[in-house]
Amino acid sequence: LDVKTLSVAIRFLWTKSPEQRATVDLDTHYSEEYLEECIGPNTRRATLYQQEYVKGISATGMQFNYGFEGQLNACWTHKLTRKEIELIRSAGFLVLVIHGRRLAEKLHPVARMIELHGGHLVSHERTEEVNQEIIELIKASEVSINPNEWTNLPKKKSGWIGPRVTLIRINTEGGSNFSIVLYVLSRLNIFLLYLFGVIVLAFEYERRVLKSLKPVKVGPSLALDDS
Repeated sequence: LDVKTLSVAIRFLWTKSPEQRATVDLDTHYSEEYLEECIGPNTRRATLYQQEYVKGISATGMQFNYGFEGQLNACWTHKLTRKEIELIRSAGFLVLVIHGRRLAEKLHPVARMIELHGGHLVSHERTEEVNQEIIELIKASEVSINPNEWTNLPKKKSGWIGPRVTLIRINTEGGSNFSIVLYVLSRLNIFLLYLFGVIVLAFEYERRVLKSLKPVKVGPSLALDDS
């Protein structure tokens, strides 16, 4: 959980116009470097903003609150159970994971983890790299490569903890507690993300309730003369 994530989430919550929503969507979908790259006389941000995002949102209308709440609910509550993880691992196919180290580690050894610099639409921003990785996945699947040869993740070992600290071993002989601190911090980060999602959902629910209770303004009645 960092300042940029909080900033985007708050701005997303308060968007009221297609122009505001387009700005937030661009910051979510792409990296700053990609958006500020010049394409002809304008930056890519300016081109996408005018020609695609504002025009597209204006044509379809702003997202309903139900859609927004559904997205938040999916982000904060969706998870794979241990049974589902084991089902994928034992299904007999290889997995390519892009930007999801915790998931990739759970799917070891059938998963390969790829980290590419980019935003939510990394497949648009790093098209060549993503396509190349998919081609490698197809080739490996066609020759039925051994999962241990496919994965690029380290083997799980006893004495190693947490998805965020897999490269830091616990010192069991009374040395540094650095790895334990990192483990606690990683869990705190997850808790803060979940807490923020709950607060946003509660705020949206309260706003809808207050809006439904708001009295309707009625104009002055017109007196009719029957004479």
